[in-house]
Amino acid sequence: MKLIFSRFLSLTTLLVVFALTPAATVAQTEKPSAAPTSAGATRNDSLHVFSQSVQALTATVTKSVVQIVATGYGFSSGKDSNNTALFEPQEAIGAGVILSSDGYIVTNAHVVQGARRIRVRLPGLEAPGPDGSKPHGPVTAKLVGLDRQSDLAVLKVDLTDLPALPLADSDELKQGQVVFAFGSPQGLENSVTMGVVSATSRQVSEDNPTTYVQTDAPINPGNSGGPLVDVDGRVVGIDTFILSESGGSEGLGFAIPSNVVRNIYEQLKTEGHVHRGQIGVYLHTITPDLAEGLKLPRDHGVLLEDVSPGSSAEKAGLKVGDVVTNIGGKPVGDVKQFATQLFTYKIGQAAPIGVLRDGKEVTADVTVAERPDDPQRFADMVTGPGNVVERLGIVGVTINDDLRKLMPDLRIPSGVIVAARTPASTLLGDGPEPGDVIHSVNTTPIADIAGLKQVLRAIPPGDPIVLQIEHDGELSYLVMESE
Repeated sequence: MKLIFSRFLSLTTLLVVFALTPAATVAQTEKPSAAPTSAGATRNDSLHVFSQSVQALTATVTKSVVQIVATGYGFSSGKDSNNTALFEPQEAIGAGVILSSDGYIVTNAHVVQGARRIRVRLPGLEAPGPDGSKPHGPVTAKLVGLDRQSDLAVLKVDLTDLPALPLADSDELKQGQVVFAFGSPQGLENSVTMGVVSATSRQVSEDNPTTYVQTDAPINPGNSGGPLVDVDGRVVGIDTFILSESGGSEGLGFAIPSNVVRNIYEQLKTEGHVHRGQIGVYLHTITPDLAEGLKLPRDHGVLLEDVSPGSSAEKAGLKVGDVVTNIGGKPVGDVKQFATQLFTYKIGQAAPIGVLRDGKEVTADVTVAERPDDPQRFADMVTGPGNVVERLGIVGVTINDDLRKLMPDLRIPSGVIVAARTPASTLLGDGPEPGDVIHSVNTTPIADIAGLKQVLRAIPPGDPIVLQIEHDGELSYLVMESE
């Protein structure tokens, strides 16, 4: 059967089955049963206490969960043609969670990517009207930033004193722990489902080192971006996708761990983009065969295959052959766990890495450094709205003397480097990506942002736009088409 990889989650429902004694087996001489307890009476048996606890938790959490409606343009497959992509109006419905009382909301990037208008709705959320009244209804949200790699985005609404949920430490999650998924499945606002943590660190693809919290709490389209919470009402993850053969809920739901969410959220909130760090090591997950062949002190963990000369890892004293046991005191079992834990440290922050060397435990404080080839590093050079090139859907920076020092091997010494992509553009086709340098438009050389905008304004709607770009030292042409 075909396996469907869906950007929505689903979890199985927890069923409680009661065995009922047939009335026919009750002796006629038995005393009449007590009258049913009234609806308002308090029952202290474990089942009622559990039900009341879930009700109280739900009443608290739903105050912080928003429904998100994003409208814009996107590609869809044409039904009457062979694999033809049509650019047409689209609407996405998802969920989000308020993480700060001053209006910052986290959701999935795929919910709001390409949106030209984003509205959020929360039961009880009130927006001031023109006459000072506070009618209930959708509130316009601004996109603060999104990160496609982690599939997270941060929104902002102009409201204060909002109920916010805390982020838990996802490293403390346990398999079998009870969790609840909140959101708007199939557009049904303010829904909750219950399940357990199926796995605390699941890697769904060998090509993708990202790990997720797997859960069986039922999640469907519309739950994307909603919170997965524990019994204390803390966010342990953000629901992101499901694996399904039917396209519906089959109990294979995945959420971004809260520790990853915290890192991405703080960076997007303060800087609008994400920096990804590295320490200059190459790793290998230890297997029993590897441990036996190399006579390693343990048959699990992570082996340092190489330490780059001049890297922060070398400066901190890490060596080839070291066996990594923990980061910041938290055990490391394999490469994916190493990457996940290291990602919780910010650029410039020291990560305490424990290793086994010559039978002894050694801890090295390794400073996390920004990747030298990270295209997002140019986003820090953006000075304001003047860097936005709306027609291309990019944020650009003029190549100057400072940038040339960072990019000594440029084939052409002038142009505009793409620092980031905006959620939408007015052109069709794949646009330039962060790190690309635009050297010319339709054979006209580009020296700076102002020149780029001027050339684009002179091109009539409907005419082709051909960009000469440089990517990793290679020149190429990128053809885009106006609406």
